[in-house]
Amino acid sequence: QLRLVESGGGLVQPGGSLRLSCASSKFTLDSYAIGWFRQAPGKERERVSCISSTGGSTNYKDSVRSRFTISRDNAKNTVYLQMNSLKPEDTGVYYCAAAPKCQRLLATYDYWGPGTQVTVSS
Repeated sequence: QLRLVESGGGLVQPGGSLRLSCASSKFTLDSYAIGWFRQAPGKERERVSCISSTGGSTNYKDSVRSRFTISRDNAKNTVYLQMNSLKPEDTGVYYCAAAPKCQRLLATYDYWGPGTQVTVSS
């Protein structure tokens, strides 16, 4: 089965930047849309962004538009989430997940990584 691993999380000050990566080491990602989700303490998991299998279409949660950019390099089997102007509200565990296409429902994503912690705090 497809195995995804996130990396790039950490502690950053408000206004700072992080670049998250989602990689597959065993199978190619070119047949999958890849979504980024996050879960803050005490809150439900929510979709932050998604990119189509070809990279031709992207989606963003309203609160991260103009600050986050999702991209992919299928040759490297990697999807990225560039996060700029980070806010404390962006804090949470970030997960990447694979689906046939970008949709909002978590149930449509068949494969998930273990997550990486992002903490935005002064």
